[in-house]
Amino acid sequence: MTKRLLIPIPLVMWLAGCGEAPKEKAAAASSPAVAVSVVTAAIETWPSIYEATGTVRARTSAVISAKLMGYVREVKVQAGERVREGQLLVTLDARDLDVNSRRTEAAREEVRTAVPEADSAVAAAKAHLDLAQATFGRMQDLFQKKSISDQEFDEVSAKLKAAQAAYGMAQARRVQLNAKLAQVDEEVRSTEVARSYAEVLAPFTGVVIARSVEPGSLALPGAPLFTMEREGAYRLEASVEEGHLAAIRFGQPASVTLDGVDRALEARVSEIVPAVDAAARAYTVKIDLPALPALRSGVFGRATFQLGSRPLLEIPAGAVTARGQLQSVFVADNGVARTRLITAGQKVKDRVEVLSGLSAGEKVIFPVPQGLADGARVEVRQ
Repeated sequence: MTKRLLIPIPLVMWLAGCGEAPKEKAAAASSPAVAVSVVTAAIETWPSIYEATGTVRARTSAVISAKLMGYVREVKVQAGERVREGQLLVTLDARDLDVNSRRTEAAREEVRTAVPEADSAVAAAKAHLDLAQATFGRMQDLFQKKSISDQEFDEVSAKLKAAQAAYGMAQARRVQLNAKLAQVDEEVRSTEVARSYAEVLAPFTGVVIARSVEPGSLALPGAPLFTMEREGAYRLEASVEEGHLAAIRFGQPASVTLDGVDRALEARVSEIVPAVDAAARAYTVKIDLPALPALRSGVFGRATFQLGSRPLLEIPAGAVTARGQLQSVFVADNGVARTRLITAGQKVKDRVEVLSGLSAGEKVIFPVPQGLADGARVEVRQ
């Protein structure tokens, strides 16, 4: 009886695979060499970059409110509308203020009409005083000559004193009238100022970003009606980690990229808030931005700071092939293309930093030919 040799199926498949690998290698070795160009992975000095994220905020913003209580008659602007300094935003019902204004105007007119009468009284008192002084002078001469009695001279002296007192009283009343007129003028100006508060004006040229009032609502002192931002004056408020704050200073340049803006903006640090955010362990650094029509509050942005320089291994960014989370390059090794898995770091323009998987001096294939596979024969051409 002949014995049969039984071989497990997995072992057969493994042997078959072992037989196929040499065939593939032999096929690659027999195929014509692919002409490639290579670059040498080299150590270069790059600027040390720190990137902080933040949000665009207006440098000047204001919550607009009324200074007096009153019902809103008319709202002149909408949210998102641009307004100029001094433009009318809201009109309040000011009928009670109009009544006060008319009352003070009437009081001022009453005082003004009394001025001519007071001036006439002063003039009459002055005339009586002049007459009394002239009479007293003549009677004094006669008294010295013993031509009149003591009684007559005393009467003349008394009339002079009465005339002096009357003139002084007339002048005092005129001064009081001037003071009263000044007081009424101040009351008129006060009512005019209060009347002006019925019209809420824009404090500066900017954009209305929020509206909190409607016609017919009751405006209260201090209650917000609008929120405005000064147009063309924005800054990026970025969060900087504690460990990097020491390297950032006032006036330091920064490159800022914003969502919706297709170019980097050159800006400078204008303020460093000394208080740390306990939750994020970060400080707020404010960076003034140039005036751009597209800028608005709330836009996300990134600020890039140069913090010195550092050596690193770099290659062209186009030499890196990405498949999902894996990144690789082809290296020319003794006429054969070899795949190397790498870890890429910072990218600047068309160059990329290699953190691991590659050594300085190795020949990286760039550009990568279409269809190049690991193990393929390559011919390096200058």
